[in-house]
Amino acid sequence: MTNQPNDLPVAIIGAGPVGLAAAANLIERGLVPLIFESGHQAGASIRNWGHVRLFSPWRHNIDPASRRLLEPTGWTEPRLSSLPYGAELVEHYLEPLATLPAIRNALHTSTTVTAVSRAGMDKTHSRGRDERPFLVRTETEDGTVEDHRVRAVIDASGTWAQPNPLGQAGLPAPGEAEATARGLITEPLPDVTGADRARFSGKHVLVIGAGHSAANTLISLGQLAKNEPGTRISWAVRGSDTSGLYGGGGLDGLPARGQLGTRLRKLLEDGHIDVHTSFTTTGFSTGDLLAVTGATPEGETTLEVDVLIPATGFRPDLGILREIRLELDPAVEAPRTLGPLIDPEFHSCGTVPAHGAKELAHPDKDFYIAGMKSYGRAPTFLLATGYEQVRSIVAAIAGDMAAAGQVHLELPETGVCSTDLGGTCDAPSEASEPGDAAGSCCAAPEPVLIGIPTGLAHGRSGAE
Repeated sequence: MTNQPNDLPVAIIGAGPVGLAAAANLIERGLVPLIFESGHQAGASIRNWGHVRLFSPWRHNIDPASRRLLEPTGWTEPRLSSLPYGAELVEHYLEPLATLPAIRNALHTSTTVTAVSRAGMDKTHSRGRDERPFLVRTETEDGTVEDHRVRAVIDASGTWAQPNPLGQAGLPAPGEAEATARGLITEPLPDVTGADRARFSGKHVLVIGAGHSAANTLISLGQLAKNEPGTRISWAVRGSDTSGLYGGGGLDGLPARGQLGTRLRKLLEDGHIDVHTSFTTTGFSTGDLLAVTGATPEGETTLEVDVLIPATGFRPDLGILREIRLELDPAVEAPRTLGPLIDPEFHSCGTVPAHGAKELAHPDKDFYIAGMKSYGRAPTFLLATGYEQVRSIVAAIAGDMAAAGQVHLELPETGVCSTDLGGTCDAPSEASEPGDAAGSCCAAPEPVLIGIPTGLAHGRSGAE
């Protein structure tokens, strides 16, 4: 090797909030980041759901190291109590951060990481492994392939590009790929009442999934149906009922969550949504309409719809890490030590203890997965958690093990978690109407949110 590992940059995969926070922490410690982003701009995944309002206010969405880099530039901090839309998170925070010279010069957009390995050896070789630099292979849009030697790797690429399949047993249903290719199955979280309105107006739309993204999408479709005659809404869930999404209504300790449940319940009671419970998708066939076949207790059922919106969550893409020695929890595909702490069968994001480099480490020294991807298939992630992850990780890479071990995280006591938004647990509330607490930019001192309370010792609703 011509370079000593400690003289090399640190690779960051992904230029979302957590990836840029990792870069900011590296810069503060005098280390050199090398950032690869497959999208055309920083925050590419968030731009896909820019119409969605986050649950958590600005004060929980700004990384401390990033703030310290921005403040000397004249950057104006948003009102910390307000709840930003995804587009505002990009415009008022990620874009100014990405244009700072120290980050801009390190950022390679439209560049996809296709593999990570150790320079000169595959995963079967052990002797001297920790002393070898990492090799990160990238490919640009024009097909140029390049290998980069780096001292450490932080994979903060998220899960947005890897939605869960709609079929049973974690597998795509027969015909699912063709239906998606034909545009009959949409991307998650479409802008139903905005940019994507024409795609759903006057159509029979099926939503599959029972998380809060599904609830918000259904409410948005309900708003669309009021103004667009002929718009029909169907909803299919695997559970036996949908009551887990209704919350406590007016008695709910989280007002916006109660409003979400109340509005969803009213849509159902008024007959605006045709609900299919205990529905397991087994196949798709395409023609003039999309035929969705499902197994139910009463036997096989087929729903014919114009378009389907998936709301079934996300999972990590581990393919690029095939030559890295990973140690993953067998259930949620998170780092093995972290897995039991975040398993959504038992935890919401507020019950997850603070964690850092120690819990996120893998057998390959100085390789880390951070951010939403570090949670694997668990959906209960908060941006604030990711910021603390990368602060600790960067301290460990810099050799400051004392700082790396001093992890702490102050989560709002009344905060909540998404159950299916890939990229962040700060889940959407885009369906809020003017006057609703969830839709107001003026939040109370603690965030007014919808979802599962952080104080509960579980993470999934029974309807999922």
